[in-house]
Amino acid sequence: MRVRIIEPIKKVQKAKKKVCAYARVSTDTEKQGESLENQIQYYENMISSNPEYEFIGVFADRGVTGTTENRPEFQRMLQLARGGMVDLIITKSISRFARNTAIMLQRVRELRDLRVEVRFEKENINTLSGDGELMLTVLSSFAQEENKNVSDNLKWRVRKKFEKGELIINTTRFLGYDKDEYGDLVINRKEAEVVRRIFTEYLSGKGSFTIAKGLNKDGIPTIGSGKWHDTTILGILKNEKYKGDAILQKYYTPDHLKKHSVRNDGVIDSYYIEDNHSAIVPREMWEQVQEEIEKRAKAKGNIAGETDKYTKRYPLTGMLYCSKCGATLRRRTWNSKHSCRKIVWQCSNYIKNGKDACPGTKIDDEVISRLNIKEETIVKEGIKDGKKHYSYTSKSKQAEHSRETRATEKENGSILQSVNRPTRTVIKL
Repeated sequence: MRVRIIEPIKKVQKAKKKVCAYARVSTDTEKQGESLENQIQYYENMISSNPEYEFIGVFADRGVTGTTENRPEFQRMLQLARGGMVDLIITKSISRFARNTAIMLQRVRELRDLRVEVRFEKENINTLSGDGELMLTVLSSFAQEENKNVSDNLKWRVRKKFEKGELIINTTRFLGYDKDEYGDLVINRKEAEVVRRIFTEYLSGKGSFTIAKGLNKDGIPTIGSGKWHDTTILGILKNEKYKGDAILQKYYTPDHLKKHSVRNDGVIDSYYIEDNHSAIVPREMWEQVQEEIEKRAKAKGNIAGETDKYTKRYPLTGMLYCSKCGATLRRRTWNSKHSCRKIVWQCSNYIKNGKDACPGTKIDDEVISRLNIKEETIVKEGIKDGKKHYSYTSKSKQAEHSRETRATEKENGSILQSVNRPTRTVIKL
């Protein structure tokens, strides 16, 4: 008699799909925030309750537009997918995933090549199916056009507000004013004192660098609680709101996809409102400051309207470098209102940040101009026989010398390491 053992059939357990979800809201309002929380909870429950799914997580971006890829959670999800940690991404609709057709197709194709499926619930599209990409192209184009219409409608509403003389301004980022219950600008007395100080000191002869240093030294914070810079000071000095007027539509957004604002140089209508609110400085004082700004700019060769004014203002601009910190030397006029007027080139790092950042390099314009410099040059300042002494090195040649030195040191180090490498003795026990 023959006995045959029949072994039980082992069930092969199917590997679970690694599944995540993506959610996004474009504004950070309370209503949208609740919607995002609901989406997160919905997807977490849906994925976790499916026995064929392994829950990876819900990636959610709050207050971020879908027209760009500058979305932290979206990028984190893509990184996991590239690392093989995701098989399926579930999202509510095409517009939640991306409103830009180009971005949409680029990312979906990348995920498809990684064998990662993207499933859009509203449109019922699976990107790994045969007609998935065709449907996606058509519908994402509609989503992009919808976004453009929303952007155009928003611009129209803003323009109508401007035509009525209604301001749209965030006073939390604007020194000197608050808003009352009607949305009108009212003077913040404490901040207004700082504004008046800036205007007064500028008319007394101080420059924007000096004023900024003084405010930082006195521990006076900016509106954002940061440090004062010369550009901040100039922005305040040129702002017409401090004399009681307002220019509306100073900036505009040319591309609804990039969401990047640019200065309005007459491309679209702007609106000027006189005596819109209470002034912090007298109108006459504000006008004097504008004349002084223009006067100082002309004295430095900074003529309004010239392109590339900072890099081509003078023949030596951008050509001279400090040997101590590597920053460029900037042309400055000392004692401009006196007979002892003097033009020098000084380390820009020292000018902006003081001697703690760099001891500084300074050379007279009269001295450096005689050298007929035609390439980027490092200026080294020293003392020889009790007098100032300068040496000049071509920046490109110094960089080449540094590379050669490093290569030689690396080669010598390798040889030395080979010579000094200890011999190993193996003892068999």
